[in-house]
Amino acid sequence: MAKVDAEPYEFDFEPKRCALVIIDMQRDFVDPGGFGEALGNDVSLLRKAIAPTKKVLDAARKRNMLVIHTREGHRQDLSDLPQSKKLRGKLKAGIGDPGPMGRILVRGEYGHDIVDELKPAPGEPVVDKPGKGAFYATDLDSMLHNRGIRQLVVCGVTTEVCVNTSVREANDRGYDCLVLEDCVGSYFPEFQVAALNMIKAQGGIFGWVSDSKRFLAGLAQA
Repeated sequence: MAKVDAEPYEFDFEPKRCALVIIDMQRDFVDPGGFGEALGNDVSLLRKAIAPTKKVLDAARKRNMLVIHTREGHRQDLSDLPQSKKLRGKLKAGIGDPGPMGRILVRGEYGHDIVDELKPAPGEPVVDKPGKGAFYATDLDSMLHNRGIRQLVVCGVTTEVCVNTSVREANDRGYDCLVLEDCVGSYFPEFQVAALNMIKAQGGIFGWVSDSKRFLAGLAQA
C-alpha cells in the first residue's frame, strides 16, 4: 500500500487497483483559440493543469497503472445531443456548429481531441462521453470493474463541472477518488476553490484532495 498526504486525511492506495482518469483535456476547452476562449474565458487558468498532469501521467505509465482519458462530445449526426443542451445559453455558435477548431464538441473534429501534451499512448482507453459525467452513457464502469480497479486518481477540466460530476458518479459506484488540485482547472477561480472544498468536506463526502507533488511522493513509496 502507498500513502498520499491528502485532505481530509491520508489516502491509501494500491497502484494495481488504482487508475488515473484524465477528464476532458481537449483543445476546445484548453487551447487558445478554442471554444472555451470563444466564450470569453481565460484558458490560461486551465492550461496551468497541463504540466503537473503530464508529470503524473508519465509516472503512472512507468508504474503500469491503468490510464483512461475522457472527451466530452457528440456523434457527427448529433443524435445523442439533447435539444436542451443544444439550446442552453442561446449561443451564436454552440455544440455542433462551425467553430474555430471545427464543429464544436463533435467527435472527430480537431477541437474535440485531446491536447498534444497529454495525448493517449497506444492501448490507453479513451472514453467518449455525451454528458458531463464520465460514467453517463459510457462503458467506463465496466472497464474499471473488469480490471479490478477500485480507486481513481482524477485530473482534468473543469473542476466544478465534468470533474465534480464524474467524482460524484464514481463515489455512488463505490470508487475512492483522489483529486489532484493542481491537475484540475476552472475558468472561475472561486469555483475551483468551492468545487474542491465540496469533495473533501464532511470527512471526504465525495473523496480526497491532494496535489501532484504529494501523489508522486506517495507513488514512489509503493
